[in-house]
This record gives sequence, C-alpha cells and structure tokens, in this order.
Amino acid sequence: MISPKRVTLAELPRVRAAASAAGRTIALANGVFDLFHVGHLRYLKGARAEADLLVVAVNSDASTRANKGPGRPIVPEGERAEIVEALGCVDHVVLFDSKDVVPVIRALRPDVQVKGTDYTPDTIPEAAEVRAYGGRVAVAGDPKDHSTTELIGKLEATRR
Repeated sequence: MISPKRVTLAELPRVRAAASAAGRTIALANGVFDLFHVGHLRYLKGARAEADLLVVAVNSDASTRANKGPGRPIVPEGERAEIVEALGCVDHVVLFDSKDVVPVIRALRPDVQVKGTDYTPDTIPEAAEVRAYGGRVAVAGDPKDHSTTELIGKLEATRR
C-alpha cells in the first residue's frame, strides 16, 4: 500500500510551492535505509529539527545497486519507503533512481539539505547545488556508530 506521504519527483515542485505559501521551511534527507536501524532514526529526527517539514528521498533499488553493489539492497524499495513513511518525523517520501540526490534537490529546492554524521558541511557532495539557490546544508544524527553494512556482516558471521 502506498502512503499519502509518498510523492513523485514530478510532485516535488508542488510540495515546495505549498510549503512556501504556508511560510514553512523544508529539510531534505536522503539515503538507502536498508535494514533500518537506530542510526537512521536519529539522523531523520535530527533532520526534521532543521525545518518545519521533512522530505526523505529514498534510493530506488537500481540506485542502491549503483551505489552499494550488486548484493544490495536487502529490503526492496517499496518496503524501505513504507518504513520511512511510518515515522512521525517524516512528512513526505520520494523514491529516486539517480546515483545522487541532485535531481531531487533541483525539483524540491529544500531550505536545508541534511546529511548524516559521516559528512561535514564541507564534504556534503550536493552542497554547491544547494548553496547556489540560497539553501544551506547541515549534518544531523549521532556519531556513525551504526551501519547496515556492519549489520549484514554480523548476520553473515552468525551463519558460519
């Protein structure tokens, strides 16, 4: 079942226009969110604190394979999006197929692009794209003490 929170790339300009008309700011967070864990939750809660609305861009299965390799994702895109949609801190979810989130940024023009703590404001790949139209970048979440790759490793170790 697709949630009313789910939007398409083509609908993002409407989301932007509605937020602007209401005087609300938008934060954009993105990721694969495969094997959802507490680090993901803390990142998204931190991202939500940066603006009035939180839009989360979830990598499609094809985008995930391009970024993580042929064995990923473990969880299909529709299920990953559904998990993210269920969070109270999330206002909208969009699946994206590109290797990076730039097409989403161009369609949404978020007030702030938020990345996890494996980045700094100076290392966020999309920073120039966001700053070019007057947006800002931020880092949110707890220290990078959790990872899906680590969880997969632990699960594989228990099967040996």
